[in-house]
Amino acid sequence: MKFKKLYFLFIIIPLLSFSTHKYYLSLTQIKFKEESKAVQIIINVFMDDIETAMNKDYDIDLQLTTKKELKNNDVYFERYLKNKLQLKINALKKEFTYIGKEYDGDLVYFYLEIENITNVTSIEVTNKILLTHFPKQENLIKSEVKSMNKSVLLSKDYYLEKLSYQ
Repeated sequence: MKFKKLYFLFIIIPLLSFSTHKYYLSLTQIKFKEESKAVQIIINVFMDDIETAMNKDYDIDLQLTTKKELKNNDVYFERYLKNKLQLKINALKKEFTYIGKEYDGDLVYFYLEIENITNVTSIEVTNKILLTHFPKQENLIKSEVKSMNKSVLLSKDYYLEKLSYQ
């Protein structure tokens, strides 16, 4: 009997303490393409997280990557991103164009673009993607303007940052 208690204490309890921890992280890559006079944006998020958030926000059932996936899901993706991501280029608010999305494993990649940009001296990013539903969510922003690279990690309490390239 004592042996079973010791076994439980020394083997089972330590194993239970190593339960899996879910990370909530998105990556937004922003790149100024001088030759095409555009700012290109790629966002990748975990599929189950974006599906959960959008299903709750819009009272829908996306069922991503299944036969029952909503056919018009791009409408919801675009609406969600326009609501949660705002950009100012050189202190002027700019609307992005939603190009589309693609699935890769458990990630969704979103492709966005802001056209008619001839020069970039600053980018102000407000990124609230997934913050409403996942308090531990962090949104990593990586940018490249000419030869300058900048990064910032945004969160629920710190979701806006201005990056300067001068």
